[in-house]
Amino acid sequence: MIKKPSKSHHDRPAEAETHDSEVLDEAALMEALGGSADEVDPREAEITALKEEAAALKDRLLRTAAEMDNLRKRAEREKAEATLYAASNFARDLLGVADSMERALAAVPPGEREAASESLKNLLTGIELTDRELLNVFQRHNIRRLDAVGQKFDPHYHQAMFEVPTAEYPPGTVVQEIQKGFVVGERVLRPAMVGVAKAP
Repeated sequence: MIKKPSKSHHDRPAEAETHDSEVLDEAALMEALGGSADEVDPREAEITALKEEAAALKDRLLRTAAEMDNLRKRAEREKAEATLYAASNFARDLLGVADSMERALAAVPPGEREAASESLKNLLTGIELTDRELLNVFQRHNIRRLDAVGQKFDPHYHQAMFEVPTAEYPPGTVVQEIQKGFVVGERVLRPAMVGVAKAP
């Protein structure tokens, strides 16, 4: 039986050798670069995914921290306001007491007070002390009486009851006070009832 001589490497066409050489060169190049053209290193992909996840978690953490800080500040502000304005309704009810004491003192003019009996003087002194103590209690709770006369009329703090034609004050100035006004903090507890100057 006659064996056909096998083709050796030297018997392959030159074109095939050139193609095999290019494939080998490309494979060697990709191997040197760390992988093939169609292949992605799974470790690099995992690192990229972990970096993206870490960035997303960091962003979420920062947003949560900011929200918690805003919530804490809002709670502190609401607590401070609740403490400041807690006595508003009670104080508003006591304003009538302050008005009554002021009217009692105004009922006795200074001239008549000098000529009054000792008992009446003592009574008026007691009313003055009580009125002063009530105002001190108001002040401790950040409640203060408004000084309206001579001030420019402000509808936030004053309630105009009438106008007074006068050249003594500029128009729009409070010239008379019918009832005292009070504020708690920056909030009006009761506006002052006033008369306002107008041009004669």
